Amino acid sequence: MPPLPPLLGDRRASTDQSGDTAPDDSGAFDGGSDAVFDDTFDDAELRTARAAFTQGRRQAARSLLRHTGDDWDRRGHRLTVLAREPYAVAWARDWLHAEPGSADAAALYALALVQRALRGKEDPDRAREACATAAALAPDDPTPWLGSLLLARTLGPEREVLGTFTELRRRHPEHHHAHHLLLARLAERPSGGRAAEDHEVYDLAELAAAEAPADSPLAVLPVVAYAERYRVLAAAGLAPADPPASGHWSGPRARRILRACFDWWLEWEHDEHPRRHIDLNHLAFALSCAGRPAEAAALFRRIGRHATPAPWSYARRDPRAAFRTARTRALGH
Repeated sequence: MPPLPPLLGDRRASTDQSGDTAPDDSGAFDGGSDAVFDDTFDDAELRTARAAFTQGRRQAARSLLRHTGDDWDRRGHRLTVLAREPYAVAWARDWLHAEPGSADAAALYALALVQRALRGKEDPDRAREACATAAALAPDDPTPWLGSLLLARTLGPEREVLGTFTELRRRHPEHHHAHHLLLARLAERPSGGRAAEDHEVYDLAELAAAEAPADSPLAVLPVVAYAERYRVLAAAGLAPADPPASGHWSGPRARRILRACFDWWLEWEHDEHPRRHIDLNHLAFALSCAGRPAEAAALFRRIGRHATPAPWSYARRDPRAAFRTARTRALGH
């Protein structure tokens, strides 16, 4: 990937957090009679391991992570979900005491501390140290760096975000979650007086999508960038709180991106990617906002029960109502 656009310093827009990184993204989300948000999505093995974990039994999680191996996107997703559990820090600490050299236990401990730090219940420096310790135990694993990036995206200066992303990308160039975090942060850069469709986050998203393999879900990044930029504009009062009325997805660049990303989905979508439902929800959101109900309907059918708070919660909307309304409009019921 070419160098990132020049830094604009550490100024931050006053804005909601991206739903993909908000500290309270766990739990159930009833998006309608047949839609339930659960961040395990359709990973039955993860759901089983999490249930055992909540009962204080770590063997299922231990086995799950061992068998996940170096499927880095899946490892990052599974560890992040487990780390959101309320007692994850204590469980991971016990695991580390039992297996002091366990990279899995160290990564879980680090990510659990990160989640607590994002909720204001832990010293961020302690979480950073735990991420560094986990990274030293598994130098090739991008997951401890994902923990550092989650922290930096919310609590750190932009130079920390970019440096951490570089380290993570060196270990896994197509890391899905990392790219979403980077776009969420860069979307908060000031526009510098440029035209609405000329923000650098769009440029970066299109570059990353173009340089990824043809079947990579990073192809959807340009749509994600548009959602993140809308989040920032709406929070600043520069875009209407009603996304379909904002015109944000009506420009020529937005129309081109939507067409290309929907076509990619039709040809390349992989059922096995652990975070594909996040992409599906972003596509359905964008197509709904752009007034393309027929295409949105195909996405809603594919989403099924797996609604996600982001981006439906953007502009401080109730994600339940927003998802339900868009789905009803697209499906006609």
